[in-house]
Amino acid sequence: MANLAPTITPAPPQDDAAFLAEVRAFLATALTPDLRQAGRQTLGVHSDIEACRVWHGRLYRRGWIAPAWPEAFGGAGWSARQRFLFDRECALNDAPVLFAGGIRSLGPLLIEMGTPAQRARFLPRILSGADLWCQGFSEPGAGSDLAALSTRAVRDGDGYRITGSKIWTTGAHLANRMFAIVRTSTREKRQQGLTFLLIDMNSPGITVAPITSLSGEHELNQVFFDDVRVPVENRVGEEDDGWSVAKRLMALARSNNTPAALVRRALNRVQAAVVEAASPLEPTIRPRLAQLMIELEAFEQLELAALPGGRPLAGEQTTPSMLKLVGSELHQKVAELAAEVAGPYAAAALPALGLASDALDAGARAMAKHLDVRAASIYSGSSETQRNVIAGRMLAG
Repeated sequence: MANLAPTITPAPPQDDAAFLAEVRAFLATALTPDLRQAGRQTLGVHSDIEACRVWHGRLYRRGWIAPAWPEAFGGAGWSARQRFLFDRECALNDAPVLFAGGIRSLGPLLIEMGTPAQRARFLPRILSGADLWCQGFSEPGAGSDLAALSTRAVRDGDGYRITGSKIWTTGAHLANRMFAIVRTSTREKRQQGLTFLLIDMNSPGITVAPITSLSGEHELNQVFFDDVRVPVENRVGEEDDGWSVAKRLMALARSNNTPAALVRRALNRVQAAVVEAASPLEPTIRPRLAQLMIELEAFEQLELAALPGGRPLAGEQTTPSMLKLVGSELHQKVAELAAEVAGPYAAAALPALGLASDALDAGARAMAKHLDVRAASIYSGSSETQRNVIAGRMLAG
């Protein structure tokens, strides 16, 4: 097979056509060349932060920054299918990947479980981009086993005093706020005695230490808390019941942290690299690419089936874990193939620590992407954890 035919997208149903026309017209003008370039150069979980801010602002002014939120809270009021189509169009047009833990996870959590005062205070700032949120869950001794966490919060009048540390905290050096679970008491079951808090990253006693990944990117951090005070009004849910709050947030995160649109971005890059390859490729490359294209189509159908009104899945509670498991492992396979297409010299072209990602050539970028995506099957719960959740729920009936 000397070349690859372009992906054939069936004509949209009539009720989708007007929506897609509106989306495409907006993207054609709002996505300037610099924003598209930032989208293409994305290695980790979000694009260059300045491009993120610009793109966030344009979506906010258009009223499209929170497609999944109800209109009553500033959301777009779209159907689940419209959200799927919008994400796909953004991927096809190289839109920046937003720094959006607040939009995707915390905002929906506060809409469900926050107090009226918390919703009034935090939701508008999440929508506008004034607040960027990072997640404080993992610790040096507590990764997928979050119940083992030891960062302590001691009640002190109308507040808590936090001591301990969080690790692998994506974007802590960029965020001005963190949502975290901390230990407020010791109980018979480790899941008990945890509390969910909203923390101002500018609070005295917080130190952020960078962690540089194998690709040379600074996306991860360790965050230290030295007697950091957090007001009680920043607690979501009841004291010692943070595990139930965290489980709901993780369900939200797992259902959208590796969507099909994100995988399609990576696969588009591989397809372009195969078409543009200057030298003959190893014979199995093109069949493997075709197989991944088929797997992505299947993943998109799984995602569509998981939407409200879609075909029922085997065990609704397992849906977030299914999406996380399939999406993250498919993303890894796509990134691995991209590194093979780039060839062995791409590894030698990786940047020295601290070199900005926009200085990478295409081969080195593919290798850096491959290294970055190795973590995809670990964060938000490892693949083993997801398989345990799925098996446990199915066996329970």
